[in-house]
Amino acid sequence: MLGLDGAAEMEPSKHPRIVVLDDYERSLHALTDWSDIDQLADVRIHHSPMYGDVLHGALVEADAIVLMRDRTPLTAELIERLPRLRHVVFTGTRNTALDLAALAARGIPVSHTDWGPSKDSTCELTWALILAALKRLETKFATMRSGDWRDTQPLPGVLAGERIGLIGLGEIGGRVARVALAFGMHVVTWSPRMTAERATQQGAVAVSLDELLSSSKVVSCHLVVSDATRRLLNAERLAQMRIDALLVNTSRSALIDTQALITALHAGRPAMAALDVYDEEPLAADHPLRSLPNVVLTPHIGFVAQPVFEAFARGVTECLRAWLRDEPIIRPLTMN
Repeated sequence: MLGLDGAAEMEPSKHPRIVVLDDYERSLHALTDWSDIDQLADVRIHHSPMYGDVLHGALVEADAIVLMRDRTPLTAELIERLPRLRHVVFTGTRNTALDLAALAARGIPVSHTDWGPSKDSTCELTWALILAALKRLETKFATMRSGDWRDTQPLPGVLAGERIGLIGLGEIGGRVARVALAFGMHVVTWSPRMTAERATQQGAVAVSLDELLSSSKVVSCHLVVSDATRRLLNAERLAQMRIDALLVNTSRSALIDTQALITALHAGRPAMAALDVYDEEPLAADHPLRSLPNVVLTPHIGFVAQPVFEAFARGVTECLRAWLRDEPIIRPLTMN
């Protein structure tokens, strides 16, 4: 098995080649037993992002590809250039960067894993970002580490009694709502198909998007991306937000017009943003978001947690074992 990027090439193998992409956390092989798969296949694991010809070179002799979520797009153009490809596995149940039609045209089966408790993990990160931003923890940490005691930042507020607007109230949004209620916040919500009954079941009140944006201290995104929600928060809608508002996105970057958000943050409306997802990942070292003082950033870790990756590792090996027996596991897909 080739376990490290850049290691020397192995001698050609008669076994099928399995290529694992984007295992940034070096977790998939560490969290479950691959010994039987290693004996039956030539497994190559890559821990860093790859693009263009480098990516193609890593995949061109692959019989099976394992994708970590949708970190690397598997496009029709790339699939066409992979003559040996016979199987694809991805972690989770949704992959927005996978061309299913191109795979189906080749008769290539697609398997996926369970999520594990990733929705709980994403809810927890959402609240970590909210608290870090509103309590200005990043500057407080830096102040203490520098040997100082207090900084000159404005005094933080209190969440109790404030309004949080949840754009989307599904499995993650509902969890976020329950925490907000525990903090003593008033919860309002909107989505394209929201009803008053659905909102009430989660302790929230359904309102228009205009009201949510103009009245909420915290606005948090928890929608999937569709034609109706892509770039939902554009310049016009960002300008509706409170001047002291915090915008949080642990869902999908395409819900927000990033350039419009950068412009809005420079102008001070909203006052702050806390982001875990980006249009291109990893986020470029010189991306303007990195230099804004009123932004809290994390490197897309909403789903990154030990029990989640244990479920991913078990699911990947289960799918690969089944494929090696010529019995691929095909589960329902959630692609939107």
